[in-house]
Amino acid sequence: MTVIVPAKDAGEYIGTALETLTRQFADPARLKLVAIDDGSSDHTGEVMRQYAERFPHAEVLVNPAPRGLATARNQGLAHVDGEAFTFLDGDDWMQPGRLPVLAAALHDLDCDFVRTDHVAVKRSDRTLVRAPFTHRGVVADPRAAILPVDDRSMVDYPYAWAGMLHRRVLERGLAGFGDGLFTAEDRPWIWRLHLEAESFAVVDAPHLLYRRGLSDSLSKTLDHRQLHFTRALGEVLDLVEADREAERMLPKAVFSALALSSHHLVRARRMQPALRRRLRSGIRDLLARLPRDQAEAAIARIGGPRRRVLARVLREADHA
Repeated sequence: MTVIVPAKDAGEYIGTALETLTRQFADPARLKLVAIDDGSSDHTGEVMRQYAERFPHAEVLVNPAPRGLATARNQGLAHVDGEAFTFLDGDDWMQPGRLPVLAAALHDLDCDFVRTDHVAVKRSDRTLVRAPFTHRGVVADPRAAILPVDDRSMVDYPYAWAGMLHRRVLERGLAGFGDGLFTAEDRPWIWRLHLEAESFAVVDAPHLLYRRGLSDSLSKTLDHRQLHFTRALGEVLDLVEADREAERMLPKAVFSALALSSHHLVRARRMQPALRRRLRSGIRDLLARLPRDQAEAAIARIGGPRRRVLARVLREADHA
């Protein structure tokens, strides 16, 4: 199986991430490491190369300049060997024995992909985040896990590293990310999987631990990269509108687009004015695509100041 590890300037954490890969299989030859140094200015690439020497099967790819998480993951996908593959971000880590459990579940259940819970880590606090699906350890239809509209479902749990995928997903063209996306790249990715894959399961396994609240993470950074979320949500709408069940699935996509837009609009108050104007313009264009009746119904279910902000931008979209 293959583990794809993209990272940029992760020198403080990348050693921990890669060390946990050495604690997965008794035979290190069962794992192929594909590490991507995405234009780091620190010693991330050096640590990657040091750990690559500890695996019989390993490749380290280097981007002279940053190309973004989506593109780096796509680069890794081109080097997948074996029947299964997964992702690990450079500032996260996993408990021992996670990968053998996932590989066994993927094989025994014979499904396209498996998903798991994870642990969110913020300084000394650790919180279990459960995958929002009732049934555990049983094969299910991925499409059945998209709805309901206004409650968390599996498309609201988009983390690429929260599971493992069978090679046939890659061969069918379902595993790739939108090249050049710097944020929300996992949103169209998870929708494509649930719309077009044939089977999946949520399984219990040793946890992946996800660092939150890092000062240099994209979730904290208010720069031009945040603007990419509108392109990502536009790709989600493209997928749903082309689907055979577009009428049934579209309200969920509309609600997701509005919920994420409201989040970014509230955060935009801390942006530089020029960047804030660009963000609002992109959101107006996104909202202009939404069926008005569905958008109004979704806004009514979003409470507090976010509802008022969304309603104002939706009116602006109508008059643009």
